[in-house]
Amino acid sequence: MIILIGFLVVVFSVFGGFVMGGGHLFWLMHPNEVVIIGGGALGAMIIMSPRKVLVDLVHGTMLSLKGTPHSRAAYEELLKVLYELFLLGRRNGMIALEEHVFDPKSSPVFNKYPLFAANTNSVEFLCSSLRPIIDGKIKPDQLRLLLDAEIERKEIDHLAPINVLTKIGDSMPGFGIVAAVLGIVVTMASINGPIEQIGQHVAAALVGTFLGILLAYGFVNPLAMNLDFIGAADLDFTRCIAACVIGFASGMAPITAVELGRRGLSSELRPTSDELEEMLKSLKSTGAKT
Repeated sequence: MIILIGFLVVVFSVFGGFVMGGGHLFWLMHPNEVVIIGGGALGAMIIMSPRKVLVDLVHGTMLSLKGTPHSRAAYEELLKVLYELFLLGRRNGMIALEEHVFDPKSSPVFNKYPLFAANTNSVEFLCSSLRPIIDGKIKPDQLRLLLDAEIERKEIDHLAPINVLTKIGDSMPGFGIVAAVLGIVVTMASINGPIEQIGQHVAAALVGTFLGILLAYGFVNPLAMNLDFIGAADLDFTRCIAACVIGFASGMAPITAVELGRRGLSSELRPTSDELEEMLKSLKSTGAKT
């Protein structure tokens, strides 16, 4: 919603200022310029991007319209589910986690926390992180290497659509110039026509330059930056899971392992130590029964 408000502010500021200066919106209606710029940018995007990157770009754009992917409530659920799993593993042995990790959809622990359970990517990452611990075939430092490799891959996948969108944004003024040059060509072909007709052609050419710059700096590049923030927020969620699991695998007590993840959160999402203790208090008495 916030990103839509931002786009509307850009539109009303630019076009509202144009109208206030004595202009008429009808003067900016040149569909041919939009076809040249939009079609050129879309074609360039298809040429430079593998299919997966295009799909991720569309998916990321849809997510950006929803705002921040992980709220404070989502992080609170994450810390609770981690603590409950760690407490269960500490009290009843790691074998007790098998039913939850190997079949998370049927897990009573995961189903208690709908926000986390709905995040299939995070559930999968958590389960894949706990499986080597349950098997007992890996050391904590080796687990860190495994999780670091997976997070690094996620970072690469996160940056790919952003890089494509940034390059498209940077190319928009160029496509605007292409539209302007083609408009001048049309003007030159009509140089013997009425002065009004020549003026219309020149105006259309200038609109092409205007649209290219506006789309680049008012929409595409800001959207790329927003996707970067959204992706970074998603990676922070994954890093929180990794930090807690590695801490638990290293022998930390469940509360300490969860505290390790809490301290890595941003201030707006991080509960205080007292709030965390209050959240987890009720789980201490039920951990052995879960």
